[in-house]
Formats: sequence, structure tokens, C-alpha cells
Amino acid sequence: MRAISLPPEPTAEAIAAGAAQLGVALGEAQTEQLAAYARLLARWNATHNLTAIRSGEQMLTHHLLDSLSLVPHFIRVTNGRAARVLDVGSGGGLPGIVLAVAAPQAQLTLVDAVQKKCAFLTQARLELRLGNVEVVHARVDEMRMPPFDVIVSRALATLAQFVEWTRHLLKAGGCWLAMKGRLPADELAALPSDVRASVVPLSVPGLDEQRHLIGMRTI
Repeated sequence: MRAISLPPEPTAEAIAAGAAQLGVALGEAQTEQLAAYARLLARWNATHNLTAIRSGEQMLTHHLLDSLSLVPHFIRVTNGRAARVLDVGSGGGLPGIVLAVAAPQAQLTLVDAVQKKCAFLTQARLELRLGNVEVVHARVDEMRMPPFDVIVSRALATLAQFVEWTRHLLKAGGCWLAMKGRLPADELAALPSDVRASVVPLSVPGLDEQRHLIGMRTI
């Protein structure tokens, strides 16, 4: 049987070009870090099944650029300061690892309930030398830590569940940022009455699919 040839892994140049289209300025060291992260994710994925995406082209669009689309809005809500951020259900490090590279002033805590995913996140933190990343193996609803300025998630449960599981970890005046595909109208309608949401459509280079960022704050 003839071997299937997969597209090459994302290059630093391709990452930089896509980031520029998103309005995200990355230095050469940052794009090299993200390329190294993609290689590491592909290597681990071969045996640990961290993500269903296998091709280099989809790794670039569906993972790296998709996660980078969060950055301009993250910078806006934090005013570029050294915010403490929690990435819930970080899995393969999306968007947490990408955010840690693109916004090095932020302090990221990546939490996941699956041990093998935490092992990967720890390896990524070490190999990429990300001093602004901490990995926690836990159920987020059972976590007890000082509150965070921003809590992010990508394709995690419903908005109401996201808020319920993490409300105790959000600092007063802080915000949730939930990355979603299609506009989750039913989920927005089901949010608690004391949570106000705003919706930002996202456009990811090379990705012909709907993406939305839901920002939420308590009122």
C-alpha cells in the first residue's frame, strides 16, 4: 500500500504571514517557537491522539492561526498589561501555549483533567522555554487558586457551564473569553442573568468556517 503524503508542518514564515493578516506582530523568535510547538504537537499526536487534526495545513489554520485570532482582543481587554490568565481544558495547548508565546507579558495557567494532556503541556513548556506558563492537572471546578484577570476556553462545553465551573476563579472586574465556532445563540440566551456577553466575529486566514469570540463579564 502506498504511503499517504501529508502536507509539511507549518513553517515560521507561514505562521508569520498568517499572524500579520490577523494584525498580530510576532518576532522571529516567536514564530520559530510556534513552529517548534507545531512539530512537537504533531510528534506527540502520533501516539497520544491529542487532536484529530493531522495535516500541516490544518495545523496552521485550525490550530495556530485560529488561536492567534484571539490575541488582538486579549490585548484589548488586558490593555497589554501582565494579566494572570487561566486556560480551561487546555488540551494540546490551544489557545494557552499560543497565547503564552504571542503575549509573553501574560502569566498563563493551563489546566486540564487528562494526565496525558498535562504531560504534553509540561513538555511544551520545557522545550519552548516558556517561563510564563504553569500546568495544573485538575478539574477546574475543584481548583482553588488566587483569582485570574482573564479566563479563556476554546470549544469547551456551553457558555453557562464555562461560567459555572470557573466563576470562583475570576477576579472581580475580570472577564471570560470563550472561543466558539458558529454563533451560539441558544447558549447566549441561557447565560445567568448577572452575566453580560459581547460577541466578536473572527476571521481566520485560510479557514472558511465561522468563528466567534464571546466576551463575558458579571454585572
